[in-house]
Amino acid sequence: MRLIGNFDIAEEVVQDSLLAALEKWPAQGIPDNPGAWLMTAARRRAIDLLRRDKRYVEKVALLERSIVPSDPSEADDRLRLIFTCCHPALAQEAQVALTLRAVAGFTTQEIAAAFLVSEPTMAQRIVRAKRKIVEANIPYRVPQGAALVPRVDAVLAVLYLMFNEGYLSRGPQVVARRDLAEDAMWLTSLLARLLPDQAEVLGLIVLMRLHLARSRARFDASGEIVLLPDQDRALWDSAAIAQAVEVLNRAAALSSPGSYQLQAAIAAVHAEAPSWQETDWAQIVVLYDTLLRITDTPVIRLNRAVAVSHVAGSRVALGEVNDLAMALGGYHLFHATRAELLDELGEKVLAREARLRALELSSNPAERSLLERKLGGL
Repeated sequence: MRLIGNFDIAEEVVQDSLLAALEKWPAQGIPDNPGAWLMTAARRRAIDLLRRDKRYVEKVALLERSIVPSDPSEADDRLRLIFTCCHPALAQEAQVALTLRAVAGFTTQEIAAAFLVSEPTMAQRIVRAKRKIVEANIPYRVPQGAALVPRVDAVLAVLYLMFNEGYLSRGPQVVARRDLAEDAMWLTSLLARLLPDQAEVLGLIVLMRLHLARSRARFDASGEIVLLPDQDRALWDSAAIAQAVEVLNRAAALSSPGSYQLQAAIAAVHAEAPSWQETDWAQIVVLYDTLLRITDTPVIRLNRAVAVSHVAGSRVALGEVNDLAMALGGYHLFHATRAELLDELGEKVLAREARLRALELSSNPAERSLLERKLGGL
């Protein structure tokens, strides 16, 4: 993108370069500087492609004169690419979708699942976003000064979705992608260096750290999901939890509350509870109520209903969940949550129907296995 300024051509030459690497490296060995090798191959491929189009005469000349850096700054380039994708000339949903595609390497299917829309709808959204960047001549750079802060919301939304996909994949191939989750946390840390006094950036870092702190307890030896009530809390990283809570307190001291800080605070209540039975559910409901005043979404209301079930009972919570049927009918966790509440109320037939619907909508292998075990009465 930095050398060419065109998303479609940049994607094509990168893919061609990766294919060339897969063909040559097994025989020739991995080069000392794989990044520079790929950059050189992509630059040569770009020159070949652009020479065919007279509109790109100047760009070809620029590429032919350019010197590929021996140690390109991945951090700087990835932040530039994120901010390019998150330019305010694009609708925010398009910003997030394009960044997940271009920076995180999500498939269109994965992005569509994250947005709860169809794959063709998402494909069109991404195509339009790439076209808009070219037509509007959107610069490839990290904004400076006063222009930086207004762009942060979209960037954080991208990093959050990227982390979520790594933490528990929506795809059918893998259960989780820890490398992707850690990559999202690394990029968020880079953003924090640019904006050390932005409370929401700190809040998102805390949220990610708290989730990763209990990652060792999330799956058993056979790869099955271990739900929060059943997790061995001795496997949680208590030092990482304590450090995360310190950062959360630093964010709170900035007196700029936001969605990520509140979600991090909810995660912190869980992380600091000595046991499942000692979880402060009343405090969690209060935090969800505050969160809803900032970000009112059906998924947050669904999560709040789970907390309500521990304070006001399953019947009250089920009423709140049923109210979300129109908004979340295609979301597997809506049906799985409803099944749990129906089970607690003794409605076994209805619970089974809800769980079967959740299974139809779920693609993650560990989640499917959990639902199948519950349907089998295990």
